[in-house]
Amino acid sequence: MKHFFNRKDTIVTEALDGFLATAGSGALARLDGYPEIKVVLRADWDKSKVAIVSGGGAGHEPSHAGFVGAGMLTAAVSGEIFASPSVEAVLAAIRATTGPAGCLLIVKNYTGDRLNFGLAAEKARAEGLAVEMVIVADDIALPDIAQPRGVAGTLFVHKIAGHLSEAGRDLASVAAAARAAAKDIFSLGISLSSCSIPGQAHEERFGAEDGELGLGIHGEPGVERIALQSASSLVAIMAERLAARLDAGSRYALLVNNLGSVPPLEMSLIANAVLSSSLTKAVALTIGPGHLMTALNMNGFSLSLIKLDAEREAALLAPVGPPAWLPAKPVRQPVVVAMAKPAAGPATKPASRDAAAERLIKAACQRLIALEEPLNALDAKAGDGDTGSTVATGARSILERIDALPLADRAATAAAIGDTLGTSMGGSSGVLLSIFFTATAQTLGFGATLPKALLAGLDRMTFYGGARIGDRTMVDALEPALKALDARGLEAAASAARHGAEATVAMQRAKAGRSAYIGTQLDVADPGAFAVAEVFAAVAALFAPA
Repeated sequence: MKHFFNRKDTIVTEALDGFLATAGSGALARLDGYPEIKVVLRADWDKSKVAIVSGGGAGHEPSHAGFVGAGMLTAAVSGEIFASPSVEAVLAAIRATTGPAGCLLIVKNYTGDRLNFGLAAEKARAEGLAVEMVIVADDIALPDIAQPRGVAGTLFVHKIAGHLSEAGRDLASVAAAARAAAKDIFSLGISLSSCSIPGQAHEERFGAEDGELGLGIHGEPGVERIALQSASSLVAIMAERLAARLDAGSRYALLVNNLGSVPPLEMSLIANAVLSSSLTKAVALTIGPGHLMTALNMNGFSLSLIKLDAEREAALLAPVGPPAWLPAKPVRQPVVVAMAKPAAGPATKPASRDAAAERLIKAACQRLIALEEPLNALDAKAGDGDTGSTVATGARSILERIDALPLADRAATAAAIGDTLGTSMGGSSGVLLSIFFTATAQTLGFGATLPKALLAGLDRMTFYGGARIGDRTMVDALEPALKALDARGLEAAASAARHGAEATVAMQRAKAGRSAYIGTQLDVADPGAFAVAEVFAAVAALFAPA
């Protein structure tokens, strides 16, 4: 997989330098032992309170350096990507931050972290420093192992310990609260891909139709492969396993963590699924969704829960300095505001029948629905590949409402079609066609013939949309077709639409529409023009003499 980096051996230090350079406030600093000693610490720390130190391998950003600041970590110690920091680096962080109040190390339950942080703690104690260590083992993916992994739930401990330190609590009470919190945290992750490390060859171990439940934050295998299915189904599987660990009647905080490359749109959808799952009754606070403890570019997410009491809730709700921390918020149902009622306008015409109009509308809509995949394929070469789906959605909406249309009244029918397309299609296509049919309806209302009214609709559509003949849009087929319809009839219109659509093949670059935003030359018909030609052909065939 492709990555942005300069040299493999300087990725972490360059990233930390970039992080510090853009932190802005001057509240952060790094120790001068670069590159061997990679420690980010509070520049304003006066050692009068308990130092809270954590860290681990890089690749989990914003963890851990992103959480250094008032109310959270005093220092973060970084190793190379997915590699524990050295004993010397951890010891340097302890020495730099620890005063008479002592230091608490928060360590994720991985062998390298336990050993390196543990030996550093022992050496620091030998130097006369008061150091305690809490180990977080929150991952429930592998229930039978003696040493569960420490994953994103560790951040709850950072927040609680940091809050208590800021409040002036002593080392013994901060450590006791952190250990108690760690025992009440449960996490589970899922991913549709493993992560790739910059500068290393990557081989994806997942298939196209599966993911993995319970994989670790370094890409280590999870408990089982799981078939690709709806987000709600995947969340339900995770929720069932997490719910089994919760105490009935207790309140919990939920952390929804992006493991790297899940788009924000999908993360919000996932959050909605979690809060609609079996966990929802237990969840009182939410943190996220967002990037908190990632695994490079892993396409997955994790859920972490901690049992709340008054002290923990206060700690999680307290504001902190690091902007990377996402504030905890109470769960709230969406507020729904009533839409304003439109000003009184012309009364909606009742449904009426007209066999010829109904045949025409059905023929056009059915043809557009049948073209969904071919139009998407055309658009994929010139745009974002959704033209077929967009127009098919509009066509289906019209067919669903056809029994309610005032078909005997052409102006009212055109207006109703314009309203339907403006609501159902979305995007620029829906708006343009809504303008087209709305203006057509207004002109029909003044007594114009249908061809003249359609040309008036085209005039309004091109005025607002900006496209003209030669710009490689649906106008290249629609304008000649409507002019031919007015002058020579339906068969001539179908022929003109076909020639107009074919002409767009030779137009190497679009000058309007979404495909105008791409720089590549095009060698296929514009999908909008192609759709117009197909509709005119279908309607002409319908009304052709027997």
